[in-house]
Amino acid sequence: MSNLEESALGSPGDGFSSCSEGHLQENQPPLLAAEEPPPYEVLNAGGAAKIIVVCDHASNRIPRSLNNLGLDEFSMRRHIAWDIGARDVAKFLAPSLGAPTILANYSRLVVDCNRKLDDATAFRAISDGDDVPGNHLLNATEKQRRADAIYWPYHHAIASQVDRLCDEDFAPALISIHSFTPFFDNSHRPWEVGILWDNDPRIAVPLMNSLRDKGFKIGDNEPYSGRHPHDFTVDYHGEKRGLPHASIEIRQDLLPDTDSRRQWAVTLADCLQPILENKELYRFFTDTPGA
Repeated sequence: MSNLEESALGSPGDGFSSCSEGHLQENQPPLLAAEEPPPYEVLNAGGAAKIIVVCDHASNRIPRSLNNLGLDEFSMRRHIAWDIGARDVAKFLAPSLGAPTILANYSRLVVDCNRKLDDATAFRAISDGDDVPGNHLLNATEKQRRADAIYWPYHHAIASQVDRLCDEDFAPALISIHSFTPFFDNSHRPWEVGILWDNDPRIAVPLMNSLRDKGFKIGDNEPYSGRHPHDFTVDYHGEKRGLPHASIEIRQDLLPDTDSRRQWAVTLADCLQPILENKELYRFFTDTPGA
């Protein structure tokens, strides 16, 4: 088992163990048909920029073999299935930064690529009040089948890009793009952008300051926390390896269409580029738990 797999599995005891990518149990049918899209998409794979952009919840696609997990089309268009608008923001941001960009191609309801696999929210049976019939009573074999087909390939693709750009004296930056609902649990979320981070302030703090200077209402670890152990992708690929990093959350009512998403990518690029021009940024951060 790789270090990546060990980190994603967390503490043992739920009866779910990882097998290596591509090695399903005997007689277990493949999750994805040969003609279906791959588990992830890489844009600008050979890009030499100092930054990697990722989007964990870029798609609401469900493998055909799972019959939409028993959900109707209305539920599949809701935020429970994906981060609405985040894929476009990431795709438009990538060329502005010249950055390799990795997008998850399947819904968070199949397996949440931003969770440890033993987290109760990695395979949600109920999400924001919607029942997800296809996720009830999942056994370890079915969880493993989904992880092998979607979760591990996505994370290995990120790790491959990090490995490509890292050397012993150079740490590339990692930016994760998400979106969040304007209302949750009957409460309005006033923040227009949330910046999630933990111990390393090198991107998060100047990015928040730059966005505030443009007049945006910024959530510092709001509406979600970037404090360990609330996520997985940035924790493992960024914090654990000492890379400069930040997660960016944009409120979904500000992302209604392609033009608005393109403009947000322009805004983020404008704020990020001066930060990324600082050569001192690309050092490994050592004040990280487990570093």
